Amino acid sequence: MATYLLDSSVIIDALLAKRERDALLQELLRQGHLLACCPIQVAEIYAGMRPKEEALTTEFLRSLHYYEISWEVARRAGLLKGDYARRGFTLPLADVLIAAVALTHHLPLLTDNVRHFPMKDLELYPLPGR
Repeated sequence: MATYLLDSSVIIDALLAKRERDALLQELLRQGHLLACCPIQVAEIYAGMRPKEEALTTEFLRSLHYYEISWEVARRAGLLKGDYARRGFTLPLADVLIAAVALTHHLPLLTDNVRHFPMKDLELYPLPGR
């Protein structure tokens, strides 16, 4: 069984019951997989959350396995961001931090924003775009 790191857009869609993301996540859980997040997704979700959504949002996020951003993850994210910048690609810091968590812990990333994660060693579970 695998542990899947969820991109913020996947979490948002699941919370809002959009694009059948909640059904996909339930199916992964039924298959025995684990679902995970890191501080970036938590911060992004809370930044856009409405007050009436807080209880459900907190319950959902707390149900996920949580990966901290360690010194090694932060270092890896910085190296990734710098490497892609030298090649002419500007990647958001949030995305390289998410990628670094996935790479460091060997987690496939569930995302519909594949172009935000061009890292060749990153295993993606691509979803249809928005």
